[in-house]
Amino acid sequence: MFCDKAISATIAGQFAQLMHAALPDATRHATRRALLDAIGVTLGATGLGEDAAPYRRHALAVPGPSRLIGFGGSSTPALAALANGALAHQLDFGDTFDAGPAHPNAALVPALLALADARPELTFGEFLVAMAAGSDLACRLSIAAPRPYEDGGWYPPPLVNLIATAAACARFIGLNADGIRHAMGLALLQGSFPSEIKYDATSPIRGVREGLVARAAVEAALLAEAGATAFAEPLEGRAGFFAIYGGGAPRDALLDGLGATFLGDQVSFKPWPACRGTHPYIEAALVLRERVDPARVVRIEAETGPIQEMLIRPQPAKAEPTRAIEAKFSIPYTVAEALIDGAVTLDSFKAERIADPATRALAHKVVEQRNPAWGRSEAASGSLTVTVEDGTTLTHRVMQAAGHPDRPMDDAALIAKFVDCAAHAAQAIDAVSARAQAERILTLSTDVPAHQIIDLPACTDNF
Repeated sequence: MFCDKAISATIAGQFAQLMHAALPDATRHATRRALLDAIGVTLGATGLGEDAAPYRRHALAVPGPSRLIGFGGSSTPALAALANGALAHQLDFGDTFDAGPAHPNAALVPALLALADARPELTFGEFLVAMAAGSDLACRLSIAAPRPYEDGGWYPPPLVNLIATAAACARFIGLNADGIRHAMGLALLQGSFPSEIKYDATSPIRGVREGLVARAAVEAALLAEAGATAFAEPLEGRAGFFAIYGGGAPRDALLDGLGATFLGDQVSFKPWPACRGTHPYIEAALVLRERVDPARVVRIEAETGPIQEMLIRPQPAKAEPTRAIEAKFSIPYTVAEALIDGAVTLDSFKAERIADPATRALAHKVVEQRNPAWGRSEAASGSLTVTVEDGTTLTHRVMQAAGHPDRPMDDAALIAKFVDCAAHAAQAIDAVSARAQAERILTLSTDVPAHQIIDLPACTDNF
């Protein structure tokens, strides 16, 4: 642990001086992959993310230059970031940094897109630089606190995104290191993300929260551009970010390799549209399905640790979700769905599917088996032990869920995911067009205006 009193200045300086040419080739491509994934899941949410509607209506009341994806209309950069950000995490299908955990691009991409529309002079190359830096910082913040953020009653994904996205927005619009530092402080003044977000299983905030982050980040950057100032040490100050939320001075992980190693390269892409904690259980269920008839199952034990308990407790309620957001955070439901249908897809969380009596009956057979040795490092781990009518048991353990960089989704799989999401958009996009646009995002010239990222049929046909 260190007590360097120039942490905020060091990070802001790194953001300010970073250039596209200095990004490793792997980071450039990883950033494009994350951008593709973020736009795809946002498009899918336009057709499936009903909880984002109030944020869109609010944004539409104020005209501006920044487009609202999927429904037509435009608004101010901050309100467009709010509306599009509310869609970005609505399906819980975006990427995740398993080590944090964090969802580093959920607020970042809609915030940068909103600014790109308002500033046509900004290039795609500058967008990629800001995105790579912001994603890296969110990941670093998620692992740098000396005490888990949750221990203080905070919910870390939007909390770390708030600071990182503000810094990235400030970098994108060309602020110097002081401006970036003040943007982080101005963002700090706008955020409060309590863990009640995850404890209230029925709350829609869990899905739309990144809109609030994106709005605050854009506002912070624009205020800093206008000359507003905040704190000299927003991160390391006596009552700054880490003192308030993280319990003390940040760990070395915050600065180790800064500017050389980009942790955003290490995000996991989700094969299934549900909480990342359900993924090892979904995977185990799909493997076991090849060896067991779901109709003969009498009991399913899910091996869990402290991270997974919110996904299986209280078991009776988790077995009978009433809304998509509840089903996505349920090990019993997602396991039953995987065993019965042989897949967990966007359609698995439609109202009629969630209410299926056979799925609910099987979900009630999924019970917790706590492993006392498991802690936070097993956040993307899980196993299932299935007992059938004759007493036979079958077990499958997944210690690292699919989609992690060690078990990656390749470009073809990400393009297929984009195509599937686009098919679920408010105005469905055909597979040929969606595939072409996905491939274009991965190859778009860095010299073109950044707003052309969504000057694509996959987005503009919906306006």
